[in-house]
Amino acid sequence: MQPSSKESLSPSQLAALTLGAIGIVYGDIGTSPLYALKEVFTHGHLPVTPENIYGILSIMFWTLTIIVSLKYVTLILRADNNGEGGLIAMLALASTAVKDKPALRRVLLAVGIFGTAIFFGDGVITPAVSVLSAVEGMNVAAPGLERFVVPITLVVLTILFMVQKHGTGGIGKFFGPITAIWFAVLAFLGAIHVVENPAVLAALSPHYALSFIFNHPHLAFVALGAIILCATGAEALYADMGHFGKKPIRLAWFALVMPALVLNYFGQGAMLLEYPENVNNPFFEMAPHWALYPLVVLATFATVIASQALISAAFSVTKQIIQLGYLPRLRILHTSVNETGQIYIPFVNWTLYACIVLAVVFFGSSSKLAAAYGITVTIDMLITTVMTFFVIRFAWKLSLALCIFATGFFFVIDVLFFSANVIKVIDGGWFPLLIGGVMFTLMMTWKEGRALLSERLRTDSIDLEPFLDAVFSSPPTRVPGSAVFLIADAGTTPNALLHNLKHNKVLHEQNLFVTVRSHEVPWIGFEKRVELKSLGKDCWQVMLHFGFKNEPDVPEALKLLKQRGVTLDDMETSYFLSRDIVIPTIGSGMAPWREKLFASMHRNAAGVADFLNLPANRVIEMGSKVEI
Repeated sequence: MQPSSKESLSPSQLAALTLGAIGIVYGDIGTSPLYALKEVFTHGHLPVTPENIYGILSIMFWTLTIIVSLKYVTLILRADNNGEGGLIAMLALASTAVKDKPALRRVLLAVGIFGTAIFFGDGVITPAVSVLSAVEGMNVAAPGLERFVVPITLVVLTILFMVQKHGTGGIGKFFGPITAIWFAVLAFLGAIHVVENPAVLAALSPHYALSFIFNHPHLAFVALGAIILCATGAEALYADMGHFGKKPIRLAWFALVMPALVLNYFGQGAMLLEYPENVNNPFFEMAPHWALYPLVVLATFATVIASQALISAAFSVTKQIIQLGYLPRLRILHTSVNETGQIYIPFVNWTLYACIVLAVVFFGSSSKLAAAYGITVTIDMLITTVMTFFVIRFAWKLSLALCIFATGFFFVIDVLFFSANVIKVIDGGWFPLLIGGVMFTLMMTWKEGRALLSERLRTDSIDLEPFLDAVFSSPPTRVPGSAVFLIADAGTTPNALLHNLKHNKVLHEQNLFVTVRSHEVPWIGFEKRVELKSLGKDCWQVMLHFGFKNEPDVPEALKLLKQRGVTLDDMETSYFLSRDIVIPTIGSGMAPWREKLFASMHRNAAGVADFLNLPANRVIEMGSKVEI
């Protein structure tokens, strides 16, 4: 069912959701002050001069204002898909809006899926760079401890991924308060230095940003590649809309998060105006020496919370992609009896962990990883802007001129930031792109392979209704109970039925031919869950509809048939599945290596019984070989 609206809230509910949003939604962007301003200056391209400090601070402030406040908080949050947000929801919304334009729809789907694949690259870089940057605070407190930074980072990350299987429900309630304390500390540290040098507030004027850009266009372009790091995590605003609602996310941003970020960045700038030699780690240099170790601990907690939010998002996105048909079924475990959204996917968890460990060991510092960071962020921002255009043009039916103006402004800015990060591909940007490219290949191979398999099965299939007519012309023995045959294509005869009749020569008293359909909407309610068609002789064709955020529970959905006169006794119902063994062949399908890849993915996919929540002791699987 679709969650209830979060826009009509009592003050206590609004406060609770706002605090939750601070912990989950803003964890990533809240840790950006650890490295964003440092990365602008530390690569030697930009001297630490007052003119440059004022110009960079001004660009950072207006980046937060334009990209986060205007684009995401004001515009993108309006593009909800039945209350849900995120790239998958936006993709579903955009592709549905252009469903009468098949060619355009295919392009949008490919672009959206590529953006989702790139998200996994982001999922590797974010925990690595944020935790590393927090632990690197030890270098300021005690430079002799530098050799322990990578080992401590790996220990923290290992513990984080080991606890995933236990769920985060117990400790999740502390995320909001800890992150709120983190933002308060950001604001306090920044305010101290701003009060000491209030002249730095002049950088709030766009004059300094424009002057810097026009006077030093080449330096400004290069600097954009690091400046965008101040907006990392902006996508989470939209992705977590379904969990918290628009109002708490907006309130958290304008009341606490943005003021704290601006104060901290300007505090770092004020300090650098007086002590430019502190540029190697301006965030930790802002703190008094006695506070450094507590600050390192708090920063580590904040980055772990930010990483946890991203790991949880990776689990959710993977589940949605599976239900949309772009990845094979994976083993999914529920970590909460109350919250269906709290899940754990072992394969995703340990694959992410392996890639993150590789990134930490290979790059070795947050500065080297930061070069790899911006490319994924800017790609997803660019894709979101493109998708938004098609949503507001074809779904909202706004005028073409208004749509071009509303999204064209952000598109130009996104292209500038993306272009500035393209030049860093050799320095490390290749790493998340490689991860995204691998994921995109897997996703498109699975989708196309499934289409080829379905086409082949349809070619070899027998129409169900004529087959049943032939069977009942000389009926076999009917045995007590109900048989549920799961079949991908409605109206075709399942192989499991053919095998059952061939080997057992019996038919159950009641037979249901069930097809499960996943749709490009987040939620489908119980009132639209089931379609039923009588085939006569106590045989029924059933279509079950699920959104990509629904839990595909077939036995639970079949209970809805009782209202329509079809009753199933749990202890007298058997579920028959056809398990196809894919055989790659040389022909008109995909490239041979992709067919072999698909066959391997198909062979190693998790069982459909677990995915559809079928009772293990009532399932009968029958296999067959299919050449593609």
